Amino acid sequence: MATDLLETVLDLAGRDPRTIPAQAREMARLSLYDWILCGLAGKDEPVAAYIRRLAESEGGAKLASAISGGLFPPRMAALVNGTISHALDFDDTHFAHIAHLSVAIYPAALAAAEETGASLDEMVDAYVLGAEAAIRVGMTLGMDHYDRGFHQTATSGAFGATVAAARLYGLDREQTRTALGLCATRASGLKSQFGTMGKPYNAGIAASNGIEVVKLAQFGFSGPFDGLTGAQGFVPTYSSAPKQAPGPSDRFLFEDIRYKFHACCHGTHAMLEALLIAMKGRDLKLSDIAACKIRTSPHWMRVCNIPTPQTGLEVKFSYRWLAGIVLDGRPTGAIALYADELAEDPALIAFAEHVEVIPDDAVGYMQAECVLELADGTRIETHFDLETPIVTKDVDAKLRKKARDMFGDAAAGFDRVLDAHGSMTASDVGAILREGTHG
Repeated sequence: MATDLLETVLDLAGRDPRTIPAQAREMARLSLYDWILCGLAGKDEPVAAYIRRLAESEGGAKLASAISGGLFPPRMAALVNGTISHALDFDDTHFAHIAHLSVAIYPAALAAAEETGASLDEMVDAYVLGAEAAIRVGMTLGMDHYDRGFHQTATSGAFGATVAAARLYGLDREQTRTALGLCATRASGLKSQFGTMGKPYNAGIAASNGIEVVKLAQFGFSGPFDGLTGAQGFVPTYSSAPKQAPGPSDRFLFEDIRYKFHACCHGTHAMLEALLIAMKGRDLKLSDIAACKIRTSPHWMRVCNIPTPQTGLEVKFSYRWLAGIVLDGRPTGAIALYADELAEDPALIAFAEHVEVIPDDAVGYMQAECVLELADGTRIETHFDLETPIVTKDVDAKLRKKARDMFGDAAAGFDRVLDAHGSMTASDVGAILREGTHG
């Protein structure tokens, strides 16, 4: 298993771009768009000011863009962008990998691509190959690694950042092997940081680690032959029950990436999607609904079932409030929606009395079952599973709506990241991030 995983990762780093599945490449372009949205939305968070202050205090060569913060050395730009883009925790998730991908890998890919003058397409290809590598490392580490307290976004994500950067800096196979070996001694990130600025910082560390070890390997720095899965390497040291990741195939595991379309706890998203289905084609008002019953995995009852939230933050973890919000037609993807006043909204307080949340072992971790009983006697039953295969054009439409919920009419300018093929460079993306606008 050890040798197989390392060689698979090395194969990905050197893969012919013509063999990258079209679906994976399209999803990677969507991930770039989503990452830009998350980065710009997080630029005014307190953690953003602190991490930019660090970058400014160190100075250095102005080679790579930082979100609303000028140009910095690539390693520092990756640290800044990874941290800021994960500040709101509104970025993509890969459930089998148990982690976020874009916030750890795209910052490294962009920094490397800007320094080397790469095209947007070359950067996207490097990203998707790095993401595929990170997923395979993450799946090998398994739930044991996560349950021990490691933050997979940061740990396996660092290996993905390394693969993406190695490709863009033009490392050969043996140099990439060295970089991965060095990454094994740099990759880090603990879940004890959750709830603090340390969580987004973990993503930034992963991205900057990728740049650092690739540059060292390029300079001639030595490292272990197999620091990833060899004796006393990363996998055997950080997981007592490693798994066998699936072997290479024509379909990338990355294609199972999922996006957050609602600015609230991910455990509520299946419910929100199920209720959106229930509303489709119907002109429903809260006053039309006599009862709303939600069945969910018992796991989420400890996480996002605050019965009477007192703040806007607590609303993000309240099934009862969120059910009323989505059924009232409010934009759950709008970050500004979750002000403290939302917890005191009379309409939501009243509707919450009609919402029943039921734990059910038969409902999967990423599923929800909802029943609406209308005042006229109509009964509407819906179900949603976040792991259901997704259609690219549907994701495209939802991400564009997410952008408009977050940025209003100004979001239209970001669409060129999705619509421009072959005409954009990585530096064009960097300019968007620096300026905080579409240019």
